[in-house]
Amino acid sequence: MAFGSRPTGSGKHRGSSRLSRKTAGYAGIAALATTGVVGTIAAPAFAADNSGPSMEDTGQNPVVVANDLQGDIVAQADLQQRAADAVTAQAQAEADAKQRAAEAKRVAEAAEAKAKSERETAERVAREEERKRLNTYVSPIAGSYVSTSYGAGGAMWSSGSHTGIDFHASLGTSVRAVGAGTVVEAGWGGAYGNNVIIKHSDGTYTQYGHMDSLSVSAGQQVAPGQQIGLAGTTGNSSGVHLHFEARTSAQYGSDINPLAYLRSHGVNL
Repeated sequence: MAFGSRPTGSGKHRGSSRLSRKTAGYAGIAALATTGVVGTIAAPAFAADNSGPSMEDTGQNPVVVANDLQGDIVAQADLQQRAADAVTAQAQAEADAKQRAAEAKRVAEAAEAKAKSERETAERVAREEERKRLNTYVSPIAGSYVSTSYGAGGAMWSSGSHTGIDFHASLGTSVRAVGAGTVVEAGWGGAYGNNVIIKHSDGTYTQYGHMDSLSVSAGQQVAPGQQIGLAGTTGNSSGVHLHFEARTSAQYGSDINPLAYLRSHGVNL
């Protein structure tokens, strides 16, 4: 042995045996599989194996994740995905509910608008029909005819001529207002007997004389065709009939042709 040389395999720094770091790594893996802990294995007690592949001696060697820990990670990821899916589904459900509510509101508003439009149309039609009805004129006695004309002369009339027209009628026949208006007189009218005078919306007046009885009173509003009394022969009368006049005022002497008046308002006589 040369001076200063050291025998192979002797001294405190001699090389490690075949129980190398590789062997220690295997032992660490076995321990990890038993404990289920992820970590590193300290290996200060094992020296490098000069005869085989070696790893850099950092003092800590990585170990593989055990199968059961991998399963936990997969399960946790699955739970997180399910939670995320549930949140997404909830958000979608809320969005769908809002959309359905908005659609229901739109349908309700459309139905309400349609109902309102139909209501307004019906009201407008009703008003128009009422306006037409109120502007309608009728004969004072339905189905009758003129028995004495306007302006006929004779001693029967104080003015020397007939100031109205006479309608044929039987006792108790219904006498009607020829148009809408306000009753300004209802009662005894001297030579006219029981009579009614009506003021109409156009400012004209109509008079109904010799009636047996009256159905209205002064101040009352009447509609076209409304009964105002029954035909008779009261006052200066030669028999049952209706004396009808058209006037420009309520006063005697303001008479106008009643037949022309009725015809101008659409009454066919």
